[in-house]
Amino acid sequence: MSLSKKEGHRTLTSSLVLGAFMLFVSFVSRGECQTTPPPTPCSSYKSCDQCAPNTKCLWCFTTNNCTDYPVSWLLPPPSLCPLSQARWGMCWLNFEGLIIALAVLGGTALVSIVVCCCCCCCCCKKRSVRNVERKARHDQIRKKYGLMSDSDHPYSKFENE
Repeated sequence: MSLSKKEGHRTLTSSLVLGAFMLFVSFVSRGECQTTPPPTPCSSYKSCDQCAPNTKCLWCFTTNNCTDYPVSWLLPPPSLCPLSQARWGMCWLNFEGLIIALAVLGGTALVSIVVCCCCCCCCCKKRSVRNVERKARHDQIRKKYGLMSDSDHPYSKFENE
């Protein structure tokens, strides 16, 4: 290995070691300085406006209390709170409305994708049919004016001489 390659290798190695050390120090010092406060329990919230914006909490208008969102279920079970009375994320939209809105948006997106795919397939098919028709029409014109040899029989070239 030449002298310049060894120096470049040493410089690269020392730069990597220095960078790793600085990264380690920044993580250690950051961990010592920052402390996270304990999370506020959902039961401490007394109104929907306080409870609903917290994504870990669920407000139920039937019982007028805030509970932990049942993360083991996709939707809160009816035993916890009826869907029409449950609020999560915002107080003005219940779970039934949220489900309907998401279903409409998903259905619209799905139908749009299917329609776009069908339109693309139909357009490509029409374009290829038009290209074949145009080529046949051009070939007829070329034959009519003698610009294209008639390939029906191999001696057509000699008939015009």
